Amino acid sequence: MTQKLKISSALDTFPKLLGDLASSRGESVAIREKNYGIWQSWTWRGYLEEARDVANGLAKSGFNRGDKLAIIGDNRPELYFGIMASQMLGGVPVPIYQDSIAEEMVYILEHAEVRFAIVEDQEQVDKLVTIRDKLPNLEFIIYEDARGLRDYEERGLMSYASVRKQGLSFAEETPNFVAEEIQKGSATDLAVMLYTSGTTGKPKGVMLSYDNVIATSRSGIQHDNLTAKEKVVAYMPMAWIGDHLFSYGESLCVGFSVYCPESAETVLQDVREIGPTCFFAPPRIWENILTTVLVRIEDAGWVKRKMFSYFMKVAERVGAPLMDGKSVSLDERLLYALGKVLVYGPLRDNLGFSKMRVAYTAGEAIGPEIFTFYRSIGVNIKQLYGMTEATALVVGQADGEVYADSVGVPYPGVELQIGENGEVMFRSAGVFQGYYKNPEATEEAKTADGWIKSGDAGLIDADGQLRIIDRAKDVGQLNDGTMFAPKYLENKLKFSPYVREAVAHGNGRDKVTVFINIDLEAVGNWAERKGISYTSYTDLAARTEVYGLVKHDIERVNNSLAGDPQLSGSQIQRFLILHKELDPDDNELTRTRKVRRRFIAEKYAELIDALYSNRDRVSIEAEVTFEDGRTGSIKAELAIQDVSPAESKISQAEAA
Repeated sequence: MTQKLKISSALDTFPKLLGDLASSRGESVAIREKNYGIWQSWTWRGYLEEARDVANGLAKSGFNRGDKLAIIGDNRPELYFGIMASQMLGGVPVPIYQDSIAEEMVYILEHAEVRFAIVEDQEQVDKLVTIRDKLPNLEFIIYEDARGLRDYEERGLMSYASVRKQGLSFAEETPNFVAEEIQKGSATDLAVMLYTSGTTGKPKGVMLSYDNVIATSRSGIQHDNLTAKEKVVAYMPMAWIGDHLFSYGESLCVGFSVYCPESAETVLQDVREIGPTCFFAPPRIWENILTTVLVRIEDAGWVKRKMFSYFMKVAERVGAPLMDGKSVSLDERLLYALGKVLVYGPLRDNLGFSKMRVAYTAGEAIGPEIFTFYRSIGVNIKQLYGMTEATALVVGQADGEVYADSVGVPYPGVELQIGENGEVMFRSAGVFQGYYKNPEATEEAKTADGWIKSGDAGLIDADGQLRIIDRAKDVGQLNDGTMFAPKYLENKLKFSPYVREAVAHGNGRDKVTVFINIDLEAVGNWAERKGISYTSYTDLAARTEVYGLVKHDIERVNNSLAGDPQLSGSQIQRFLILHKELDPDDNELTRTRKVRRRFIAEKYAELIDALYSNRDRVSIEAEVTFEDGRTGSIKAELAIQDVSPAESKISQAEAA
């Protein structure tokens, strides 16, 4: 039976926006997914019809206005349809990080009072089944991929296909139910609840209204002149505000196509097929792509290596100024054009970036060298600054005004100021409604007149650009008064293809020291070329040759810091390479891979003490969590090495 959906002239919710797109651009592609090597497509009309079927199916099972629906899995069209279906009924989607272990999910599912969950596959079903006795509110678990679930007899367990089928039956009985529920929705209704990563405690449920998400989406669209012709890759966690804004909010506001890769492992390969016009990635992804490029170059013949090195020096001088429309000599333009034919163009094409009109990075600060690399080869990467409580967007870089050391100017409709304590504060239509069931935390973060205290230390420079120094709580001082900004130092270290993660120490100390995580793939390839055998990460990380490799990169960072008037005194003087990779499952990183500094400081206090002693070795035994939830331990003896600081390049005038 065909249902007619009346759409209000006030397109103030996503279900109403979807209805408008289905009416005006019904046969245009809304979302695509690669499955078994083949791209599957849904038009805007198909999007509407499938989401409506699911909404009817949920209603048949008793889903009520205000109910919470958990969304758990990789980026899949069916999960986005689930978000839409819950919103059609006046419910609230609650996306959860798909790589969370079962025990991590308990708090969010219980705190949000989730009754329904739509999950991707057997892995996610198993997690919920193991913790269900702790979740009295959870009544229904709906799975999209039926593989491995044929013999499950769990109460309330349903396939996505069966929900759609019962939705069609329910629509026969009540053909106007969903349409009427959509019309009850308004701009001030709660659109989504996203939980923060919880770097310093339990995650907090950030409540965002339709007003928040739609207004911010339109602000981002205006800022970068986005159109319905864009092609965007949806591969970041659905529980992250960045994905919700770009892959859901902006897509529904302007009508561009969203592409879901086949798997997390095939993202970069799928990007090459898609040729996105817009691409969003946190610094870690940009770092990983660069690491892959540099590893390939190291494996190439000497002619290609020499050519790459030569033309990259040209690109560093010329690429970014050309992109920003600045004056460049004819000779340099010609050299760059040749480099584009021989190096930059083939490289962008190989990465899938040849059609990319704009790229973004956010989530944390990106190393200036990494940022400059991409712009120098013609990738229009721009930094933006925001947070979940702002619906992602606060400040962004405009074309022609892109600088590696700043994050831009306020998005349309955003007010920005620096508090007396140096804290970045902002106010906009995207400012969240509050933290769910946590008025005390809401009052602490949000002033009575709507200003958000970001927790980040920053300054506004003479050009009106915002510069983020670090998390305000993390910025400290060495004993001699030198500023200590750990994230800044860590980002400079991670420009190296061999450094995956770094944790700097120094607040209240005489000098800066650092923990290093090597990049197993990059260092492993290097070791193979050098004829160095190893059995595991722990074995490779302990090799003397690897310490020498990392020490060289630290010396590079120190040399860079030697010319910084504020940070020349915070050069790294000792380091060790950790015996294991820092892992969200071990609570060392958040699910967005931000360092949990306090936890690491407590867990590895013995290692930190050793860095500030005269010892050159230290023994460690640490607990680890395996993928299946089991725990074990790793024992190792770690070497500690000294690094000589570079001679200061600061003139007396600069020092004064």
